[in-house]
Amino acid sequence: MKLAVLCHASAGGSGVVATELGVAVARLGHDVHFLANQMPFRLSMLPHDCCDNVYFHQVGAYSYPLFDQPLTTLNTANALVDVILEHGTTLTHAHYAIPHATSALMARDMTAQTKVMTTLHGTDVTLVGLDPGFRHSTKYALERSDHVTAVSHFLAQHTLESLKLEVPIQVIYNMVDTDRFVKNADKRFRARFAHPDEFILVHVSNFRKVKRTEDVIATFAKVSSELPARLLMVGDGPERAPALELAQKLGVMGRVHFLGSFPNVESILGISDIFLLPSSQESFGLSALEAMSCEVPVVASRTGGIPEVVTHGESGFLCDLGDTDDMAAKVLELLKDSEKYARFSANARARASSHFHENIIVPQYVGAYLDVLER
Repeated sequence: MKLAVLCHASAGGSGVVATELGVAVARLGHDVHFLANQMPFRLSMLPHDCCDNVYFHQVGAYSYPLFDQPLTTLNTANALVDVILEHGTTLTHAHYAIPHATSALMARDMTAQTKVMTTLHGTDVTLVGLDPGFRHSTKYALERSDHVTAVSHFLAQHTLESLKLEVPIQVIYNMVDTDRFVKNADKRFRARFAHPDEFILVHVSNFRKVKRTEDVIATFAKVSSELPARLLMVGDGPERAPALELAQKLGVMGRVHFLGSFPNVESILGISDIFLLPSSQESFGLSALEAMSCEVPVVASRTGGIPEVVTHGESGFLCDLGDTDDMAAKVLELLKDSEKYARFSANARARASSHFHENIIVPQYVGAYLDVLER
């Protein structure tokens, strides 16, 4: 099989999933061609001798005086046509409906040599797809795709209802590399962020409004008033400044570390004790899954697809949106009870391994690929 993959290059969930899935498929012996405006974040971290059947094609941002903005959809479609004709790819996996599925459909129609499978990750439908300026384009892209998948049952149902679609959507969960995301016993590394008697809380995101980073700070302030603790904020985005301001206002700035886009996030998750995810909208919650694989219980909001990942009362706790008092109480409940914490920690790792291991998820995608190609 020769597969083309369209994805975002950033450190966000969809780009991470697309990259790691593509590499996993390549390890099975298939040729995989990635197309993006720059080297995908996780792809750039692979060892040089990882796979000799993984290829990257950069999509140029061509400009022309007649147009105010680069024509990303057209540029991507043109680059994909080149890959199809030169390398003989027969299936394009588009991660995100807009613009990637649209570009893939254009390339399919121009070459008549490939099929298109689209995976929905969340904001491509919950935000972009419902914008009046993109609604019809999103619906068109999904209806014309040869196959559509979503990363959670919540997202699949939300898509069908909000866009009034009648196409079937297969649910395939995101996966985690349980060999990479493990508990980190490096005490010297941990000592860079906290004293031995301090707990470490962690949050990983793109610091957008929906992530509610100020709720993370508020929750931590309440926890640290009762127990010695540090907070690691991993990632960057527009809500970093408000989070900084709130940390200063609440008097916890000295115990909060803003680490930016930390390349090896597993090393940070592996030294942490609790993962906080108070999002207002989350179609899956990949960072929470990665934390669970590192034996870190999750305290999160009861929204979107998070309940499909975190089992309330077993691998973490789910709280009402915006209820930082309850989130703090749940964190303290775990940190003050070592036996309960150990049980939740083991459950988190077990759930990540038993439900989201790549040996479970990759065959589902490969099966979908082969099914599409046989139609």
